[in-house]
Amino acid sequence: MGTAAALIIAIAAILVLLLSVRIVQQYERGVLFRLGRVVGVRAPGLNLIVPVVDSLRKVSLRIMTMPIQSQGIITKDNVSVDVSAVAYYRVEDPVKSVIAIENVAAAINQISQTTLRKVVGQHMLDEVLSETDALNASIPAILDELTKDWGVVVTIVELKDIQVPEEMKRSMARQAEAEREKRAKIIAAEGELLAVDSLSKAADMMLQHPITLQLRTLQTLTEIAVDKNSTVVFPAPLMTTIQELGSFLTRETGALASLASVHTAGEIPAARLTSEE
Repeated sequence: MGTAAALIIAIAAILVLLLSVRIVQQYERGVLFRLGRVVGVRAPGLNLIVPVVDSLRKVSLRIMTMPIQSQGIITKDNVSVDVSAVAYYRVEDPVKSVIAIENVAAAINQISQTTLRKVVGQHMLDEVLSETDALNASIPAILDELTKDWGVVVTIVELKDIQVPEEMKRSMARQAEAEREKRAKIIAAEGELLAVDSLSKAADMMLQHPITLQLRTLQTLTEIAVDKNSTVVFPAPLMTTIQELGSFLTRETGALASLASVHTAGEIPAARLTSEE
């Protein structure tokens, strides 16, 4: 009988010990309740509590990942877009996260969705697409003001995907194409302006030094003559050719008039006539 009682007492002691032992992981903190009142926070390791009287609530301090499902949002310029994001948060005050709010994960999910709608709805579509870094920085700042009473800190919120309607995609593509065409025309016009300016300066220099035109002509002829299996017809400068032709006709006319006058006078030696002919 005494052995049975001792065995029962030993089993009861083991059960009490098992009910009293709590192990808190390194990444956790234990919020200890005694008769429903918070009496402290237990550190990682082996902790003993009073069975039935005490209860230990474990809270993880690790950074949690919270995907924010796609939200249909109307931007400031009345364009409907679907935006999805991801939020990262961690518990900073274990006591507040247990007492102030019932479910931290559900609360963070809901407040993140509403804040995402609010922030994106205050911006134009172009700003949402081009200024995602500013949006990513503004959303956690707003959330922290709301979650600090819960003992939770939202570290990062990143816009993950932005879906634009197909009609708007085509309009944006046409806009981008027009913008690139405009820049191409501007660049081509600037090139033409530079070319005209350079040609004007070259023409002024050639006007001051006419020999440079002949040198340029010879250089061009040399460049063309590289291909030896081609026949190149290279016209001479028109004004120079006309002047030379006029001088030639003047000389020939004077020579013929001189010969006619000498022949009429009968004073032209035979040998001279023969040589001139």
